[in-house]
Amino acid sequence: MARGKLRIYLGAAPGVGKTYAMLSEAHRRVERGTDCVVAFVEHHGRPRTEVMLHGLEQIQRRPIEYRGSLFTEMDVDAVLERRPTVAVVDELAHTNVPGARNTKRWQDVEELLAAGIDVVSTVNIQHLESLGDVVESITGVRQRETVPDEVVRRADQIELVDMSPQALRRRMAHGNIYTSDKVDAALSNYFRPGNLTALRELALLWVADRVDEYLQQYRGEHDIKSTWQARERIVVGLTGGPEGRTLIRRAARMAAKGSGSEILAVYVARSDGLTSASPKELTVQRTLVEDLGGSFHHVIGDDIPASLLAFARGVNATQIVLGSSRRKAWQYILGPGVGQTVARDCGPDLDVHIVTHDEVAKGRGLPVARGARLGRARIVWGWAAGVIGPALLTVGLTNVEADLGLANDMLLFLTLTVAAALLGGLIPALASAAFGSFLLNYFFTPPVHRITIADPKNIVAIVIFVLVALSVASVVDVAARRTHQAARLRAESEILSFLAGSVLRGETSLDALLERVRETFAMESVALLERAGDVEPWTCAGSVGPCPVARPEDADVDMPVGDHMALALSGRVLPAEDRRVLGAFAAQAAVVLDRRRLVGEADQARKLAEGNRIRTALLAAVSHDLRTPLASIKAAVSSLRSDDVAWSDEDRAELLEGIEDGADRLDHLVGNLLDMSRLQTGTVTPLIREIDLDEVVPVALGGVPEDSVALDIPETLPMVEVDPGLLERAVANVVENAVKYSPPGRAVTVAASALADRVEIRVTDRGPGVPDAAKDRIFAPFQRYGDAPRGAGVGLGLAVARGFAEAMGGTLAAEDTPGGGLTMVLTVRAAPGRAQRPPDPDLLMNRTAQPATTEGRDPR
Repeated sequence: MARGKLRIYLGAAPGVGKTYAMLSEAHRRVERGTDCVVAFVEHHGRPRTEVMLHGLEQIQRRPIEYRGSLFTEMDVDAVLERRPTVAVVDELAHTNVPGARNTKRWQDVEELLAAGIDVVSTVNIQHLESLGDVVESITGVRQRETVPDEVVRRADQIELVDMSPQALRRRMAHGNIYTSDKVDAALSNYFRPGNLTALRELALLWVADRVDEYLQQYRGEHDIKSTWQARERIVVGLTGGPEGRTLIRRAARMAAKGSGSEILAVYVARSDGLTSASPKELTVQRTLVEDLGGSFHHVIGDDIPASLLAFARGVNATQIVLGSSRRKAWQYILGPGVGQTVARDCGPDLDVHIVTHDEVAKGRGLPVARGARLGRARIVWGWAAGVIGPALLTVGLTNVEADLGLANDMLLFLTLTVAAALLGGLIPALASAAFGSFLLNYFFTPPVHRITIADPKNIVAIVIFVLVALSVASVVDVAARRTHQAARLRAESEILSFLAGSVLRGETSLDALLERVRETFAMESVALLERAGDVEPWTCAGSVGPCPVARPEDADVDMPVGDHMALALSGRVLPAEDRRVLGAFAAQAAVVLDRRRLVGEADQARKLAEGNRIRTALLAAVSHDLRTPLASIKAAVSSLRSDDVAWSDEDRAELLEGIEDGADRLDHLVGNLLDMSRLQTGTVTPLIREIDLDEVVPVALGGVPEDSVALDIPETLPMVEVDPGLLERAVANVVENAVKYSPPGRAVTVAASALADRVEIRVTDRGPGVPDAAKDRIFAPFQRYGDAPRGAGVGLGLAVARGFAEAMGGTLAAEDTPGGGLTMVLTVRAAPGRAQRPPDPDLLMNRTAQPATTEGRDPR
């Protein structure tokens, strides 16, 4: 039995018209004679949608009782028994009531499809499982009903039902989506213009990606190599030269003119050793293209134009941006440049833009690496000029009636020998000299057509010709070698300079360094391997590229770094002359790895130093701040024990009160010291549980006068996930600090409110406030802002409060109070499922429950 086909109407938000479009499609199919039924559609009280149900056969829903309420769900068995050709099923992401056949409605739809029934359904973009976090960050609403992306992606047709945010809000205001009592809440929360615009963009981009997948799949199935200009993709060809930045910026401006355009920068490296580009410049250009929203690609190929075109066609590019050639005019005799070749071979499906820049016609100078090494094409041309050239010249001279003379003939042959030396090096030049001397002797030196030479002068001339040819070839070959050495030295010096600069800059990104190694040597993958001992297994400290090797023995090239570390490269075998530069890279990789570990050890050392500082401060606090309450307690006790003075009841009560106050202060100071020690040693383990704020905050205010704090905690606040003891201490410290700096007669305000999945406790005072530069410093241990008296505390209250807040997964920050003063904002997590959020648009709709009391509620 063939599987049924799924068609989905996708919308950006409720109310855009998905259900209406789905029912319109159902009417069209019925009019064409298709057996189409409504398996489940909820009109949510919208008159126009309800009218669209008229004339369509509806399958009776299945009633399900749950927790004393009656709900109705799609009757899958009834639909399967009816076996229509097409079934209309609304709300693909819907969660069924417990007791239904399946947990999710999309699972019901899968059963219908498996039975060969075509299904038409609807879903909103916020219900896609992969976009849940994104939608929550935009709207503040966590979608509880989701559908796996793969279910939607497998649909045979996806149609976007689009509507502008302004039009959707007008529909909302006119009462076409929700009832009048829900309109204001929806418009001010979920249906804000910014939310709708962002959701619309998400829907458009998701559908565009899906269309692109269809296109790539179709092109692959039909083996279509030509470019289809359905979406602008701009490929920027880079040479590693400074003009690359200009090309990237120009491509970015071109992409900005069309929405959805992509930039793909590609560098084609040859496969014969060090690449011909500056690693430093390539790194700069990679960063630039990524900052502009594009991507950087590294391709290996000896034929640069062909590799560039193959890459462009592989990504279905529509435009190629290249720079004007840097070659000088005379260099064009060696052949057309990359730009001309790409423009000639690209065909009508690719547009090639040649961009001018400041480096035009300035020449490439010395190649950065292997450019001076003779390639295969030059060697072939050298042999052709040295062997075929003299033969063709001989044919031409023998067919000319005029006798040019032996001297002129020798100069012509010498020219071919020099050309062979320039093109192919020493070996083709020597062959040209030998072959040319033979042809001169046989065809042009009397007696002709014989090996012998009759005139001694001709013998001298032939010998001079051979010597001159060998000398010129040797000089040209030495010049080529020197040029090659200079190019290598320049390449090596630039690479080593770059590595030295990275050391001085303290760059510690191992992956970035390994990527530079891969690009410099045109390798497929690079891995840095290490082991603890000679017999221990190798472990990978870092790698780039596909399928890195696990052992140095498996690599094409391995460079040892010490006894227990090696740099392993895969792709090809490097010549010996490249290993010196590779050794520098390997040493730098080891330095980067060691530096990363040293940074970790330095962090541990800083923690130890901070612990020592805390201990030193504790000693200072014990020796100074704790002495004051102890002294007052001792003085009061000594006075009470004195037999020389007869204390009245009032005096005795005053002394006892002083003892009690000193003990309270001492207890508070010691408690903060102990809490700070626990925070510094990491021994604070919160016991998180759900609790109401009104059970904790009033208790935390017990240490301050009753008339000094105004409390405002709404009853509608959600519960919070905290450690009650830690929260109480944190609130107490913050409130005591605010009361301490508040002016007399001005109460401190403690208010709480909910924001998305968080709850904020704001402690506001009208004191002198704190400058912005000192707002973070006041949370440091043993810091007392302003002219606080020495006995006012050791400066640990706010440090302990912030530490406890962070231990519970919250935050504590300071803000200015409008009109003067300081506001401390303590933020904690709301309990899951109990956060006070903007209303979910799906829950604003009338659900399928029969009793009015269950409308808009999740049945579970």
